[in-house]
Amino acid sequence: MMWLFAILIVLAMGGIAMVAAGRGTPLQEAYDDRPDALVPADRPLRAADLRAVRFPLALRGYRMAEVDALLARIAGELAAREQATEHSGEPTGERPE
Repeated sequence: MMWLFAILIVLAMGGIAMVAAGRGTPLQEAYDDRPDALVPADRPLRAADLRAVRFPLALRGYRMAEVDALLARIAGELAAREQATEHSGEPTGERPE
């Protein structure tokens, strides 16, 4: 009786290995369920872009408060630069690509 269970277990493991290797019915395609940090790639970053960025949670990652604090600081500095260039009439520093 023990031999029968051992053979059944080996056959089940072999079947799982064949499916995982692509034989038989394949496994579903994996998809990335994490949202992208959406920032524009076609123009320079603006303060509003950084304020809108949110990073996904991860088991082993960064502390959210630290990331949010850094993004807020960078967004504030960019906003100050944008405001200064608007008042001075100088170009915004956008470079053509």
